Amino acid sequence: MTATQTPVPMGPVVPARAAHAPLTPVEQQLRTAQDLFIRRWGEMGQTWGINRTMAEIHALCYIVGKPLCTDDVMERLHISRGNASMSLRALCDWGIIRRLHKRGERREYFESLSDVWEMFSIIAAERKRREMDPVLEAIKQCRQMLDEGHLGKAAKQEAVQLTRQRLAGMEEFMSVTNKIFQEFIGNAKSGLTKVVKVLLKAF
Repeated sequence: MTATQTPVPMGPVVPARAAHAPLTPVEQQLRTAQDLFIRRWGEMGQTWGINRTMAEIHALCYIVGKPLCTDDVMERLHISRGNASMSLRALCDWGIIRRLHKRGERREYFESLSDVWEMFSIIAAERKRREMDPVLEAIKQCRQMLDEGHLGKAAKQEAVQLTRQRLAGMEEFMSVTNKIFQEFIGNAKSGLTKVVKVLLKAF
């Protein structure tokens, strides 16, 4: 327990669902819309190679727009505590969800970043680190393996030269893409970034 937290008086245990009043028609429609967004976001996350539950938890925290505790996430998405806790930790590690402590409560709460551009720049940076950087490093290693320092005169053979040319073209492309990512990430602010403004003018 931290210095800012105080014990919460223990009362009778009330089942979570029994504590909720029936939803009004408006609340039900709101929940239906939120659930559709959460489901589609989870499906999109899978195509990006992200765990579906992790993507759905992020979507839930983002769309409700208020801090949620682990119990809230478990109840809304019908998942286990272990699954919820592990996914919330991973999202915090990514930096797109933040931990909060409410005064007088022992439970941790979590909230999503609200700025879409900041959120996507963080996701792009993480994907770049995990996916693009290792590929670019591998391309550089491949080129070094085929240079004259390693192959001597054999480096001038046609097949070797062709492979080196292909690698050089791919390295150039990856390097340019890397710079675009860096520009996007470095200028991520509220609203449109400089990169997006330039692209919109081009169209």
